[in-house]
Amino acid sequence: MRKDIIIPEVKDVYVAAVREFNEDFNVFDWNAYIINDGSEPLETVIIVSQGYNEKQMTAPFRKTISLLPAKGYAKIEFLEESIFKLDNFFTITFFKGETLYDKRFELPAHSIIEDNTVALPVISHKGVLAR
Repeated sequence: MRKDIIIPEVKDVYVAAVREFNEDFNVFDWNAYIINDGSEPLETVIIVSQGYNEKQMTAPFRKTISLLPAKGYAKIEFLEESIFKLDNFFTITFFKGETLYDKRFELPAHSIIEDNTVALPVISHKGVLAR
C-alpha cells in the first residue's frame, strides 16, 4: 500500500529570511517569507514553524494562506533575534491543482546573518534561503 502512495517533489517554492527596514521602529528586522516562483498558484497553503535545540523549543506557529499566486510571495512571520540560535523549521503543505504537496524547510542555528544572504527569486530583496 505504501508503495502506491506517490509523493510529488516540491519545485519552485522557497522559504527565506529577509532583512527589511521597519519604518515604525527605525530598525532592521528579519522576516520569514514563502516564495512561489512557479507558473501555477498555490492553494490552501498551511505553514507550521517552530524553533528547537537540545535544550529549548518554541511554541509552534501556524499560518494559512488561501491563495499564493504564481511568481508571488507572502510574509510568514517576524523572526525575533533570540530564535537565531535555534534550528528553525517551516513545514509547508499546499495544493497545486488537485495534488497535495508537502515539504519541510530548515534555517539552521546561527545561519540568519547578513553574510549568508543571496538574491531571491520574485522578491527584490536579498535573503537567507532555507534548505
